Amino acid sequence: MSQEEKIISSRCVFNGYIMNVEVANVELPDGRKTTREIVRHAPAVALLAIDDDQKMILMRQWRVAVNQATLEVPAGKVDDRDRDTVSAANRELNEETGLAAGELTKVSSFYSSVGFSDELMTLFLARKLVPVAHKLPQDNDENLQLIKVSLPKALQMIQSGEICDAKTIMAIYYWQILTLRGEH
Repeated sequence: MSQEEKIISSRCVFNGYIMNVEVANVELPDGRKTTREIVRHAPAVALLAIDDDQKMILMRQWRVAVNQATLEVPAGKVDDRDRDTVSAANRELNEETGLAAGELTKVSSFYSSVGFSDELMTLFLARKLVPVAHKLPQDNDENLQLIKVSLPKALQMIQSGEICDAKTIMAIYYWQILTLRGEH
């Protein structure tokens, strides 16, 4: 039996700067009707940026949604300035860290929260980091603190709950896999 839910109608209930929210009326495979709340979000990028000392770059910033400071990999949405996810990744790395990647490799694309959002995030591995000649300004509302941590420290920070952001945890576990394979 198909699991597809058919959208009968939908309406936008919120138009924001970062996201839009829709309420969709859907028909379930068995004919019953229900509603789904959907967050529409631009594609986004995240960067596992590892320097020559085998330390990853994290950004500490306050997140009002969870009422705490979080540690996250550099990340941001793809916007009108970007040709694609690669150019967005390069821009975000510049804006947030003042660095450029001599080597940028796509790791994976994934939905950040499939239960209610269509945000598709692409994770990149950034290596051979060098300071940029021209630093782009951070977004006006960003207050970021750059920190560097080793893989063992990052894993410890996940265990302690100090790192609690899903994309960042995914990036760290990917780094651990690379290290176990001897590809660090």
